[in-house]
Amino acid sequence: MAFNKREQFTAAQQQTAAIAKALGHPARVAIMQLLAQRQACVCGELVLELPLSQSTVSQHLKELKAAGLVQGEIDGARVCYCIDAAGWAQARQLLGALLAELPAAPIGSCC
Repeated sequence: MAFNKREQFTAAQQQTAAIAKALGHPARVAIMQLLAQRQACVCGELVLELPLSQSTVSQHLKELKAAGLVQGEIDGARVCYCIDAAGWAQARQLLGALLAELPAAPIGSCC
């Protein structure tokens, strides 16, 4: 594993952490599930499905977009959001690799 001296962590570790952070809120998990069900969605429709304000949903979408999990397309005055296929494929690969590296059950005992 090659570490970047400036960052102390590999690019894959940093990317995995960014994805985990983006998915680390139940509202963002719910948004991803809604987008997966609908395959495309307008932000206003998400607000109708979630117990959150428009501004809160927009903030969560911004976080998901920054992590590369969601993309948005301007459609007049609205933005249509969907899952970023390439970003999601990379997230699955990174998270899958992390989970595959970890043991299925704890090894030994702690303390």
